[in-house]
Amino acid sequence: MSFRLALFACIAVGMAPAAQAAQFNFCWQGAGGYTMTGVIGFPDAALSKSVVTERDVTRFEITGYENLIAVGRWTLADRKAGSTFHVRFDPNTLTFPTGGSFPGDASQGWNADGDVTDCGSKGFGFNSGNYAQDICLYGVWMDRSSIHPETPMLVTTGPVSPDCRGIDALS
Repeated sequence: MSFRLALFACIAVGMAPAAQAAQFNFCWQGAGGYTMTGVIGFPDAALSKSVVTERDVTRFEITGYENLIAVGRWTLADRKAGSTFHVRFDPNTLTFPTGGSFPGDASQGWNADGDVTDCGSKGFGFNSGNYAQDICLYGVWMDRSSIHPETPMLVTTGPVSPDCRGIDALS
């Protein structure tokens, strides 16, 4: 390959558009003063799927609050072998299906399984199953955070705040 051809190839690769990623913010309002904000990201190509799962997700972050004070955080970078990461996101309705048996098509497990006790001694996690939506903090199920299992979660492209107010929900 000539030098010019190699140079042209390098320039062409550098000018190729970067892969686009869909990104959404969400906010959850639990009971007992508990809330959670988060971000989910995945390749734009997954927007055409009927359900985005953990296999598609390239960015995921959640932060939990008690009375608007941060009490825990978890990201994909924090994921350890054996950590629960069960995601179901409908990109057509921009909703996280909730209220089903765990793990299933209408449940969520973000560093917390169906018992909400496996988020680690310094961890934070969220679970939505057929019993409730709730959080795990420092390896303990925070039962006072529990809300009805089919409660919708607010999803938006705009910013979210720990109080979940002023959000223009897309779903």
